[in-house]
Amino acid sequence: MSIVSRPFRFKDRKKGERCFLFCLFYSGRKKMIQRRRRRMVAVDKPRKILVCTVCVIALVGLLMGYVHVFPSPRASDSSDPHKLPTQHEFNYQKLSAEKKWTEEVAPPHLSKQQSSPHLPKAPVSLHKFDGASGNLDSEKLWKLPEYRDFVPCIQPSSNYTTPDKTRGYLLVRTNGDLSQMRTGICDMVAVARIINATLVVPELDKRSFWRDTSNFSDVFDEDHFINALANDVKVVKKLPKELSSGTKIVKHFKSMSSFKYYRDVIGSLWEEYRVIRAAKSDSRLTNNNLPSDIQKLRCRACYEALRFAPQIEAMGKLLVERMRSYGHFIALHLRYEKDMLAYSGCTHGLSNAEAKELETIRDETANWKVKEIDATEQRYRGQCPLTPKEVGIFLNALGFPSETPIFIAAGEIYGGVTHMADLRSRYPLLMSKENLASAAELEPFTNHSSQMAALDYILSVESDVFIPSYSGNMAGAVEGHRRFLGHRKTISPDRRGLVHLFGQIEKGLLKEGSKLSNRIIEIHKNLQGSPRRRGGSVPGTKSMESTHSEEAFYTNPLPDCLCQRASQTVNTSIRESNRKLDRSMQKEQLLLLKVL
Repeated sequence: MSIVSRPFRFKDRKKGERCFLFCLFYSGRKKMIQRRRRRMVAVDKPRKILVCTVCVIALVGLLMGYVHVFPSPRASDSSDPHKLPTQHEFNYQKLSAEKKWTEEVAPPHLSKQQSSPHLPKAPVSLHKFDGASGNLDSEKLWKLPEYRDFVPCIQPSSNYTTPDKTRGYLLVRTNGDLSQMRTGICDMVAVARIINATLVVPELDKRSFWRDTSNFSDVFDEDHFINALANDVKVVKKLPKELSSGTKIVKHFKSMSSFKYYRDVIGSLWEEYRVIRAAKSDSRLTNNNLPSDIQKLRCRACYEALRFAPQIEAMGKLLVERMRSYGHFIALHLRYEKDMLAYSGCTHGLSNAEAKELETIRDETANWKVKEIDATEQRYRGQCPLTPKEVGIFLNALGFPSETPIFIAAGEIYGGVTHMADLRSRYPLLMSKENLASAAELEPFTNHSSQMAALDYILSVESDVFIPSYSGNMAGAVEGHRRFLGHRKTISPDRRGLVHLFGQIEKGLLKEGSKLSNRIIEIHKNLQGSPRRRGGSVPGTKSMESTHSEEAFYTNPLPDCLCQRASQTVNTSIRESNRKLDRSMQKEQLLLLKVL
């Protein structure tokens, strides 16, 4: 029988009623649940908004905490007793005491807020770089060399007296670029002390390649120079009128001369003359074997007395602050200028016309004695500055990321944009005085090469890393100054070793990558400015050749002007540390001799 035709029974009706009631109950419960859910959604919506708001606030706070925990390099410098805001703003205490540094305030018209409107946008934070040599932590790239526990010790001994009544006047005509003049002036301070002379404020070189008309007071703080040396040498601004027309002797002091030469030979001239004029100032005093008080006087003259003029110091400080706004920065002394290339005879990477122009300049410059130079031989001896392209390869191999801020401490680069193109493609954030400051800010210094070089000098001393492409006068002076201020990181390229690697790249025998990077890092691991004793003469050399082969006093003032601070560790630890230091010094000295 079909279900449809089946007769209706009572129990079926009761079953249907139960089904109906169940459906009614289920339907009501479902609606109740839906209403409850709608109420919960209505309550949860503002709750979710509140939670999201709290999360955003927490995230912002975390980011602000990050900025606080990892401060800018400028902020961190204040806690580092070896890191100075400017190059000469310090006072010395006794060796056993901590150094205290004083900072001068820049004039209002050169305040920090007055930033140049055409500065490039600051790069992103530099934390890690996946380069040819692998993952390199930025802290490792900027880390200072080891064994920094050396401090200036330039106070005279107990036997040192104030200057006696002088026997005559010493006139000085400086020569060369800013760094040559600077170190020459400091040597003449020492010479004046040795021969018991009153030093007349030196005359700056106005006849060199640059034809700069600057006077001493335009480049240096004249009054500070005189006052700072009051207990060492009497210094006057001008020769007394009664002696201006008197008999003078113009003397070419012998190069690299000793204490005895000045005391006996030059000192004997006072018997006939009251005024002695030094025709040249650079490299007139030997590097070594001088009395300790004379060596310390040279350092006091260089690092205390010979301060740049106030307007140069203020502008230099402003430029440093603007570079610091980008984070850690390299000062690259790119000695790829016309005068350097002409003097050295280096023409690698230049056109025939450019090479001919440099040869003509060398031939026509009378005081450059060497005229015929084999450019290829010169290059493979390591006697040529690195080209901008080679510098780019070198920096990349060391692991510096492409967004690294680089200050170019140099004059006009020979070939301009053409020769800088490869370096700029690798490191676009190349900065110079001209794009860190406006034309109006630089106008007082623009036509004076010595004053512009002084700005480069300040930024080079204050940079986080200093890299010279050539071991010339400025490179040596800056390196020595950085050593004096706490052995700041200075990477000295092994040009002879690098040229051979670059030659293999050009021939297709070696490619840029981890292999090249590892080799360059290995070569330079002990050429980063860590403490070592000043290098002596090259073995096998004799007489004056031996003296000239010594490392320059102002390139490394250790041990004469730097002493190791007393440690609280036991004596055995001190002796072990000293032994490690001596071994490190020996390694770096051997590498330096290879570079030279």
